[in-house]
Amino acid sequence: MPVNADGLPEAAAPPSGLVVVGRYDQLQGYGVNRPRGAGSWLFTWTTGGHGRLRQGTAEARAGAGDLVVLAPGVRHEYAVEPGARGWQFWWVHCQARPSWSPWLRPYDTGDGLFVVTPTPAALHDRIGAAFRRMLADARWTGTESPPATAPDDRVAVAHGTAARELALSSLEEIVLLTAATARAPSPPPGVDARMRRAEALITADPGAPHTVRSLAESVSLSPSRFAHLFTGQYGQSPMRALREARLRHAARLLESTDLSVDRVAAASGFVSPFHFNRVFRERYGVPPGAYRAGGPMVET
Repeated sequence: MPVNADGLPEAAAPPSGLVVVGRYDQLQGYGVNRPRGAGSWLFTWTTGGHGRLRQGTAEARAGAGDLVVLAPGVRHEYAVEPGARGWQFWWVHCQARPSWSPWLRPYDTGDGLFVVTPTPAALHDRIGAAFRRMLADARWTGTESPPATAPDDRVAVAHGTAARELALSSLEEIVLLTAATARAPSPPPGVDARMRRAEALITADPGAPHTVRSLAESVSLSPSRFAHLFTGQYGQSPMRALREARLRHAARLLESTDLSVDRVAAASGFVSPFHFNRVFRERYGVPPGAYRAGGPMVET
């Protein structure tokens, strides 16, 4: 049954520019209600018990091994599920990296609620270790070595740039591990397996010199037949899909490396730096250099 969180206390969300991480062990009666949502993304990873989360009109039940993500700006409520004795979970408030959007998109249940489940049990220990590392790294001052560990019952706020990026790197590992191994919804009926293979080739290595001909050959079709099927099933041409994948790849490189913009362009498959700057600005609203300096997540 849905949780009725209308009577739960409103809770202020952390400022959007910070990374805040903690672990809670809550009993029946615990709940949070934010009628205006939050300025940051909220990631929850359940380790025990059950919780119920609502984002707009979308709802989810969270059990052990479930990653549930709430996008900013939408009313949300979450609480220990009615009838459950408690809910144990890790949580993180932060600004999500743009490169995470395609990983999470298959698990979008509506209104910015992403339910990534089930994650294989064999990965739970590694994901738990990543959360504990995040909790420790968030306390790093940038002077000496980062703390080796931190008590699970602490809440840490990553103020400094180095601590924040370390914490986000651990969260990126968690998002990748869960999104890559959970059971995504089945593809729409009628999606050709050959088109899915071609799309996977583009996603796996967007910087490669893919062409319509090379992709068609990889799935044993003529270029014209391949382009017709791909466009019909994905709503965009193979080359448009490739450009989008290259732009996402470039955004990730800008976030996580100190490569020059020209080298990012080349590594992402763009022959012309001028062309790269133009299409990147069209896609993300800012040129690559300004994007690297920081900005809000842009849906991809």
